[in-house]
Amino acid sequence: MSESSNISGKVTVITGASSGIGHGTALHLAEQGAKVVLGARREDRLKETTEAITQAGGSATWKVTDVTDRDSVQGLVDHARETYGPVDVLINNAGVGYVGTIDKIHVDIWDLMIDVNIKGPLYGIAAVLPEMMARKQGHILTTTSIAANAVLTNMAVYSGTKFAVKAICEGLRQEAGPHNIRVTQVLPGLVMTEIGADSDPEAQEELMKEFEDLQLLEPIDIARAFAFAINQPNHVNVNEVVVRPTGELM
Repeated sequence: MSESSNISGKVTVITGASSGIGHGTALHLAEQGAKVVLGARREDRLKETTEAITQAGGSATWKVTDVTDRDSVQGLVDHARETYGPVDVLINNAGVGYVGTIDKIHVDIWDLMIDVNIKGPLYGIAAVLPEMMARKQGHILTTTSIAANAVLTNMAVYSGTKFAVKAICEGLRQEAGPHNIRVTQVLPGLVMTEIGADSDPEAQEELMKEFEDLQLLEPIDIARAFAFAINQPNHVNVNEVVVRPTGELM
């Protein structure tokens, strides 16, 4: 196991850790010596990831977590504290996306995106911020999206949730910085994950035609961005990291 000076030993809670970016980030940070605490809804995936980390000599634990439920998120943070001690790093990674036009009126999907993409990070912040403020240390990172910088075709509501999270994170940075708490947003471009898999087929096809010759990012590419931000000295706050495939223009 390799170790990085400002990652090793840190108690690191990751939501959405059962697949995609969260899964890749858990593996990568554990390799760097972090004590990772995995939260997601799929118990079998959490167990598999935890076993892979521990068998490789890392430290990991898990708890089934629904980020749309504040008590569930608090329970994940409590589990981290009881297992390893106070949380040093929170990665708000759980997210859902949908490709489709507003006129389809998928209100249930809109509600889900608002609950997961906006309320989820807020519940994570609520669970860790008081103790971080008291300790005068901590790092809160959030997976947003390039959709937080520009409204993507057929993804207006998704983009809206990411614009909201970007504003929340920037406000948190301004408020928490004087208390020695770092705040980072990682904004990925197109990544090979499960997000958007249940989208409107026609809209999904239209979007992907624009990128059919593009080599998409892998979860490890985003995991490295998280590690880069965490591993900086405590007086260095990497506020935003935008990571796109080399040929992606949007």
